[in-house]
Amino acid sequence: MDWDKLRIFHAVADAGSLTHAGETLHLSQSAVSRQIRALEVSLNTTLFRRHARGLILTEQGELLFEATRTMTRRLDATAARIRDSEDEVFGEIRVTTTTGFGTLWLAPRLPRLFERYPKLKIDLMLEERVLDLAMREADVAIRMKEPSQADLIRRRLMEVRIRFYASQEYVEKHGLPATPEELAHHRLITHSPASPQVRAGADFVLPFLASNTQSVLTVNSYFGILQGVMQGLGVGALPDYVISETANLVPVLAEDQSAPIPVYLAYVEELRHSKRVTAFRDFMLEEITAYKRNADHVPVGALR
Repeated sequence: MDWDKLRIFHAVADAGSLTHAGETLHLSQSAVSRQIRALEVSLNTTLFRRHARGLILTEQGELLFEATRTMTRRLDATAARIRDSEDEVFGEIRVTTTTGFGTLWLAPRLPRLFERYPKLKIDLMLEERVLDLAMREADVAIRMKEPSQADLIRRRLMEVRIRFYASQEYVEKHGLPATPEELAHHRLITHSPASPQVRAGADFVLPFLASNTQSVLTVNSYFGILQGVMQGLGVGALPDYVISETANLVPVLAEDQSAPIPVYLAYVEELRHSKRVTAFRDFMLEEITAYKRNADHVPVGALR
């Protein structure tokens, strides 16, 4: 099968338009159309149907597009590996992790990574959805559970626990709850039960929500919960690493915490020798080591 025609087909399918694909490929619309028609003839099938909004893939076109998408991603990964210099780390690396971990733990440490590798480009994708590394939706994932895919290289980084925190100002004004019964008379700030979250965190918070007699603020991210806590709105359920990242936080019910939540770093086998991925992995391991070393001052609930 002619790769040139497949390349043009992929551009048309991606753009949904002969004109837009031609602009991307620096070809005329008629040249793109001829190549698509020739590909359809060689495959003896129809790949596109015309629609008021542009071109729509047929079932056969969808199958071919999936194949060219996989090929394109693998070629991009191979090209990136080829471009990796022996003496220099540069280029883009796409990192996916949760909004909470990405904003509260990872982002504050990235200046040290950029200082070491100033030509590195980081595309940080913060969302709760688990992106498919095998389909190259991201290069590296930091996940709050062990990846289920067998073909991934994975490394357990640390454990996180969810605990209750309040601001110093809040404690001075409303007092420090010493028992779950006392906590029931304070406003809780927690993850919304309907929002995606780690099971251990949801299980930990649920009994406290059930017994709470005051108002409750629910947010769909730990970053939002932290903002509520810092504004003195109440007592928030947060990952324990925030105590080392945020000043002015006071642990509440220090003995109460969630089950341990493992944090894993993962990437596909084909990126094993990528210098960018290796640089990011080593950076993460160094930061985790330093974080654990400095966690001695954290009260009950520190990393195990």
